Amino acid sequence: MSEKIVQTAGRNQLGDFAPMFAHLNDDVLFGEVWNEASIDVKTKCIVTVVSLMASGITDSSLTYHLKNAKAHGVTKEEIAAIITHATMYVGWPKGWAVFRLAKEVWNEDGQDALKE
Repeated sequence: MSEKIVQTAGRNQLGDFAPMFAHLNDDVLFGEVWNEASIDVKTKCIVTVVSLMASGITDSSLTYHLKNAKAHGVTKEEIAAIITHATMYVGWPKGWAVFRLAKEVWNEDGQDALKE
């Protein structure tokens, strides 16, 4: 199994306001589902990107998951093909929106977009 995924964003951002939600985000979604071994992390990253794209989510959460996909081995060529394929099913405007974000993550100038 690969490196265990640990997430603290729920507790860091909502722990005092919504402790149950923070627990479900950090311990269940990331602690259990993302660490379940039946599907490799790269595939989970791809499924997550396409799910957010299909839902029309193009905010910082999609950017986070695009960066996560890149960090887990999704190449520029793969993400372009994935977004193109998904666009045919989820809608052209969603594809355009996701491509804008993906171009920032898989930038052309050699800088690592994972470092902010």
